[in-house]
Amino acid sequence: MNLQQHNISDNNFEQCIKCTVCTVYCPVAAVNPDYPGPKQAGPDGERLRLKRPDFYDEALKYCINCKRCEVACPSNVRIGDIIQMARIKYSKKKPKVRDFILANTDLVGTLSTPFAPVVNATLGLKPVKAILDGVMQIDHRRTFPKYAFGTFESWYKKQAEKQARFPQQVSYFHGCYVNYNNPPLGKDLVKVMNAMGIGVQLLKKEKCCGVALISNGFIHQAQKQAAQNISSIRESVIDKQIPVIATSSTCAFTIRDEYPHLLGIQNADVRDHIELATRYIYRLLSQKEIKLNFKKNTKIKVAYHTPCHLEKLGWAYYSIELLKLIPNIELTVLDSQCCGIAGTYGFKKENYKTSQNIGESLFKQIEACDIDYVVTDCETCKWQIEMSTSKPCEHPISILAKALEDRE
Repeated sequence: MNLQQHNISDNNFEQCIKCTVCTVYCPVAAVNPDYPGPKQAGPDGERLRLKRPDFYDEALKYCINCKRCEVACPSNVRIGDIIQMARIKYSKKKPKVRDFILANTDLVGTLSTPFAPVVNATLGLKPVKAILDGVMQIDHRRTFPKYAFGTFESWYKKQAEKQARFPQQVSYFHGCYVNYNNPPLGKDLVKVMNAMGIGVQLLKKEKCCGVALISNGFIHQAQKQAAQNISSIRESVIDKQIPVIATSSTCAFTIRDEYPHLLGIQNADVRDHIELATRYIYRLLSQKEIKLNFKKNTKIKVAYHTPCHLEKLGWAYYSIELLKLIPNIELTVLDSQCCGIAGTYGFKKENYKTSQNIGESLFKQIEACDIDYVVTDCETCKWQIEMSTSKPCEHPISILAKALEDRE
């Protein structure tokens, strides 16, 4: 699909009633006076841009695409989509080398994992951080997530035969974070599914979901990767009748909702068969046909943070209720607030202050809790929380895996 032919009125800006609720709930507008806010940047601006494309305001780059404006909107206007599509169609700014590196997670991950110990040590050096800050404008106060020495996919290849023996199967969209940075989360997912008598397959060919490419302006590459992902998902869902689950709330959201709206990649035939792992597991356990065996003496205190894209999906309930099934767990549900990092956004020097100011109240909430872990479904929320608080952060699936009885 040619993005220039996209009918922007599909984004229903005409339904805006100018109530400004979206601006009240916008985390960026609250801390950055340079951002005009979602009402002005979205529906109001679109009316003008359709008449005069040169009206486009580069300040729209400050939108973090958290979708909180859409969650708050009483008229269901797709405000975030309007802003992102305006950036795609009208922005004159070309991506920088920095943007290419931050956006191309598969390329950088593939190059880094074979040399993970050296890469991790190098990226942590103060002189290297200073160079990245001065030359590439990647803020020196940021810490890159460490790369794993060996990918999740390479580990899985040794498990594939065992997984195929299970009578029931799911396909796992693991995402670039699990593959290159956090294979233990993928292993935890396999452990939990196997404990339920379900085998885990990988998609025939998986690429990064493309969210970083979209936000950094590499739209055509995002389209190619999205088309490849949907092709592989169709093979799983339609040809094999196997549903697809993801551990990343942003991956799930992007594949389900951003592909058709922003990239023109249609997914209506498979969308309802793509869901978050916590939702899939909770639904099965709720039917009481499958049970999990938990350790009897496990005591754990956690605080759950709802990622913005999970708030938009409306699925935080499943992660929270799944955690409640763990015996002897003490669960605090934090007030739903944006952490501020927004993927690659918060790594950019010009956005660091905005990013931290957005997350400040969340950080204070977390520090006030007496807990073992913060828990969240979003990997970049995890990075932000661990960089900005003293608490470790884990995925609900990893907390669940820790609580399970070990099987021989």
